Amino acid sequence: MHNVDSHFHWLPRSYFEELCKRTTFPRAERNGKGGYRYYRALDGKHIGNPWPEWFDLDKQFAYMESIGHEVDVVSSIGPYSVYFSEVPASEGAAAATQWNEEMAAAQRAYPGRFWGTAAMTLVDTATAVDLLEHAAKLGLKGVNLPSSIGTDPRIDAERLEPFYARAEELGLPLFLHPTDAMYSDTLSEDYGGALHATLGRVMEVSIAAMRLIFSGIMERHPRLTVVMSHTGGALPYQAGRLDKNGNGAKLPELPSTYLKRMYTDVVSPHALGIKFAMDFFGIDHIFYGTDYPCWEPLEAMRLFDEVGLDQEARSKVLGTNARRVLTLDQPALVGASG
Repeated sequence: MHNVDSHFHWLPRSYFEELCKRTTFPRAERNGKGGYRYYRALDGKHIGNPWPEWFDLDKQFAYMESIGHEVDVVSSIGPYSVYFSEVPASEGAAAATQWNEEMAAAQRAYPGRFWGTAAMTLVDTATAVDLLEHAAKLGLKGVNLPSSIGTDPRIDAERLEPFYARAEELGLPLFLHPTDAMYSDTLSEDYGGALHATLGRVMEVSIAAMRLIFSGIMERHPRLTVVMSHTGGALPYQAGRLDKNGNGAKLPELPSTYLKRMYTDVVSPHALGIKFAMDFFGIDHIFYGTDYPCWEPLEAMRLFDEVGLDQEARSKVLGTNARRVLTLDQPALVGASG
């Protein structure tokens, strides 16, 4: 059985071609090299640069095979998930629907090899719930939860309670990934962007996850599945501080109790960090991932091997956990309405 790469990025080119047609921000433009430049704002500070490897699944699979990796993949939007909540709800919903149908088409084209996750706009709650229903009907294996709604950090806003309740009912896991919308203003110009690239993204996803905990969302929705990227950000290493100083949230359990209900991947260029995340979350809550094409799969596997797991634990991380939690062997998600 193939391993499962649960942190993998494929972007439909047709979606970025639509972004190139926009005359206002956010928008994209072709870079003349088979990729795009993505602009969140006129100031040019918020720029993404997906290169050609992001857009060709055949070539992505061929590369994996050329280095000896036999993998099935779960595709994530990554930081581009913020777009759908930076435009009006109707426009975001139309773009998300296009994205989701592209993901479903790829699932049909690569059955058992590729699984897609849904785009979501959080600008309007009713629209978000409708998109959840549509994603479930399409058989997508999760939802990309941006760590901010544009530059609004309140993914825990009270109005979004029905969104989280329906995600729980449908059994749709939420993949929490930084959007680069929160701290790049203050950090991207320092040291050639090094502060943002090293710590800004880590803090963004960590704070977003704690909002889900401190708000009581994780308490009120005990079957809600949240998958954090990048070994859980800073949170495993600060869990004691969360419990010591988290009394203000008035939760019935310690904050770390809810954190340990979440899942995370092994995307970290640091074997000791990977091991610590495994020890904290427990081996049953860890997914393998490479962040390809943002990171080199051979290096990701080298660091994973360095942790030195026994065969049972290794099998869980490399595939069994993801197949179980994300129901990858089921053709559609349970609970989708007709």
